[in-house]
Amino acid sequence: MNYDHILIRYGEMSLKRNNRKIFVNQLHENVRLKLHDFSGIKVKANRDRMYILLNGQDPEPILDKCKDVFGIQSFSLAIKTDNEVEAIKEAALYALENAHAKTFKVTTKRIDKQFPIGSQDMNQVLGGHLLSNTEGYTVNVHQPDVEIVVEIRPEATYITSTKIKGAGGLPVGSSGKSLLLLSGGIDSPVAGYLTMKRGVKLEVIHFHSPPFTNERAKQKVLDLVARLTEFGHTIQVHMVPFTNLQQKIHQHIPHGYSMTVMRRMMLRISEAVAKQRQILSLTTGESLGQVASQTMESMHAINAVSSYPVLRPLIAMDKGEIIPISKEIKTYDISVRPYEDCCTIFIPNAPKTKPRLEKVEFFENQLDLEEDFQEALQQIETMEVTANRSAEFQDLL
Repeated sequence: MNYDHILIRYGEMSLKRNNRKIFVNQLHENVRLKLHDFSGIKVKANRDRMYILLNGQDPEPILDKCKDVFGIQSFSLAIKTDNEVEAIKEAALYALENAHAKTFKVTTKRIDKQFPIGSQDMNQVLGGHLLSNTEGYTVNVHQPDVEIVVEIRPEATYITSTKIKGAGGLPVGSSGKSLLLLSGGIDSPVAGYLTMKRGVKLEVIHFHSPPFTNERAKQKVLDLVARLTEFGHTIQVHMVPFTNLQQKIHQHIPHGYSMTVMRRMMLRISEAVAKQRQILSLTTGESLGQVASQTMESMHAINAVSSYPVLRPLIAMDKGEIIPISKEIKTYDISVRPYEDCCTIFIPNAPKTKPRLEKVEFFENQLDLEEDFQEALQQIETMEVTANRSAEFQDLL
């Protein structure tokens, strides 16, 4: 006998009614892609549970992979057995003897109402069997070292002795797609992660300004995207050459307003790419009041160029809340690499923290940026980053 399955429990998905099948199917696909490299395993889903048949594979690396899949509330190693009392007794005994515990409790869930023994009676049957066939164990129903959980379902019974917390949220791909403005700093990767946690599939747009930014800054962005693919498999990356626009803005817009105009141009280009890609929203790593471009007045002036919804999952967080998440998802060490991105060059000494929209529009109207805007769009370089695989160049947009 051995643990031969991983039992996956749904979280928020369980609250869905008529649409639950859509979420379950998406989670099934995401788990299947996540475990693509493990030969022989099978993934099966039903309305309430998902099961991974290990087929002799080492469970530890598979359990590690499951931790990064959104939509999973918790999961456990499980023994699958027939709905026969003696078979269940044998499996429960194996689970206890391999739990390295001193105290235990048994919790039976009789989902199969045709099973002849009720849940409470089954707890007593199994508890008595475990006590009479082991030495040194005692029952503790309040704070046991291990809880032997027995789920008796119509098709089979599953016995577990551990429960691992999952990533929660909704399966990536179940809530549409958003275009993440990824700068390379600490915040935007965290914003992407939290957006994916709500079931959103991402594409990424990054602005670079060679020769003021170098290839290592681009690689830094690709490395950040590679980390995010651990939570969402494949992500398209759109690299936008921004040098000409940025230089023209720096040279002709009053310095106090140059940052606002630059951000408005980034938003215009992002919206154009989103339209081309049939993406319905933009995502940013903005946090209210963190820097000059993230005041209420600045966001109002910048947002005025776009009718697209802008998702800002970090808006109420401070750095003390954002950094721990970036460390947890392993983007922090990449984000702090000392390579400049286009947001850190040509920074005015005193950017307007309360820019007036009519002034921004007045300064922009004195400058023809349309040709440079179209040129930047035409020269976008698109790549595909897939989990565990290097970036692959694709056709230009």
